[in-house]
Amino acid sequence: MNPRRTSGRAAAADRLARADRSRTFPPLPVRPGARGLFAESWWGSAWLDALETAALDSARLARGRTYARDGHVDTINVTPGRIVATVRGSRPRPYSADIRLRTLSEQEWDGLLDAIAAEPDQLTALLAKKLPRALADGETRLLPGPGDLVPRCSCPDNGWPCKHAAALCFQVARLLDADPFVLLLMRGRGERELLDDLSRRNAARTAHEARAHTVAATSSPLHGQGPEARPATPTDARGPAAEAAPGECAAPGTSTPHGVLARVALADRPRPPLPPPLPAPPQPGRPPALPDGDGLPFDPAALEFLAADAAARAHACVTAAEPSSPGSGRPPIHSPFPSLPPWEDAIRLTATAHPTAGLTSTTRALYRDLAAATSRTTTDVARAVAAWRQGGPEGLALLDTTWNPPAGDFDRARSALLAADLPSLRPRHNHLTNPERGIQLRFGHDHRWYPYESEPGTEDWWPTGPADPDPVGALTALLAR
Repeated sequence: MNPRRTSGRAAAADRLARADRSRTFPPLPVRPGARGLFAESWWGSAWLDALETAALDSARLARGRTYARDGHVDTINVTPGRIVATVRGSRPRPYSADIRLRTLSEQEWDGLLDAIAAEPDQLTALLAKKLPRALADGETRLLPGPGDLVPRCSCPDNGWPCKHAAALCFQVARLLDADPFVLLLMRGRGERELLDDLSRRNAARTAHEARAHTVAATSSPLHGQGPEARPATPTDARGPAAEAAPGECAAPGTSTPHGVLARVALADRPRPPLPPPLPAPPQPGRPPALPDGDGLPFDPAALEFLAADAAARAHACVTAAEPSSPGSGRPPIHSPFPSLPPWEDAIRLTATAHPTAGLTSTTRALYRDLAAATSRTTTDVARAVAAWRQGGPEGLALLDTTWNPPAGDFDRARSALLAADLPSLRPRHNHLTNPERGIQLRFGHDHRWYPYESEPGTEDWWPTGPADPDPVGALTALLAR
């Protein structure tokens, strides 16, 4: 055998084994108003009993239960002997909590798997996502007991456990409710690995029983004959079904072949059409917040920033691929990723990474860093971000440049505003302005109206509210603020 092919197969098998021993679960949904037992299965309740029996402070457990119920636990990663998740507390940065649990030894796994292979009902229950009591209470203990769970957390609380680690334990109980294979992974083996091992053990057990049955049948005398009776040969055992058809010559000692011919298996046949794609969500998803850590080879805030941008780009790509509905009023998207100068791309990153954030400490620090890198002021950055959120590249272009629109929509807008009994606006280039009231509409190349406002008499114009193809709607929304 080719050694390169062997090593390649071994490497692929090793990658599969490593992937099987790590499972990542998205944040579990919030359980508003949930009271009573947190776990729904008896094994999930047993998991929580191990935590509550060894806990030193019931108040921290109660707060951890509230954190779990209110969705403070982010993505959970389960590997042999360890469960890790970030838990959001009262500070902007989440904490990193993990739970340690002893893995089973090879001898314990052999005993456990032999017990499952000997009782098919136990494997059937596991495949149905239920943990049999007989298996959990066997010689090899699966569920943790008091003191078996070792919680840790990056928070300054010295409680055992702190509310963040307790919240993680409560959420793990919900994972166990849905899939007891999570418990087996904590003990050291992945689901695919376990099922493959059980398949080999069942095959070996079946082969052993078949050999024992064959030996017993051939060693006993045939009924009605003496002890020297000739045992049946493989040729005799085939019976008439193995005889050659008329006109054909069957090879001696062979049986009729079974299976499916390759040309039949690979024949082209009609397949059902694929289902239609799901609609894109209204907003791109938000990546989980990463905890601070010492000695990390990357900046957690920068990684969150890039992850949010990747989600926004993916959302734009999916949205651009969708056919626009008739009469939606939204202009067609020709390219979700236009080539932008560094300043515009920096503003795009800042605006899309935090699409709804106000002036928090995080955004202020981001604005300061961007202003220093581009030789601008933080006010320039904040104004540009507001313009991008208002209209993307066109909104940013209207912030600093003017143009002279042709006769048509721009001229008809003044008449429409007067007919709607709205304040009079003076035209200049593509702007309609009332400086006494500090309101302004800017007409874009995309034939939309961008509302601006300023303190009266200051000429400090800021983008305010979304763009609107109707000037009456844009000005009405601006006056209602």
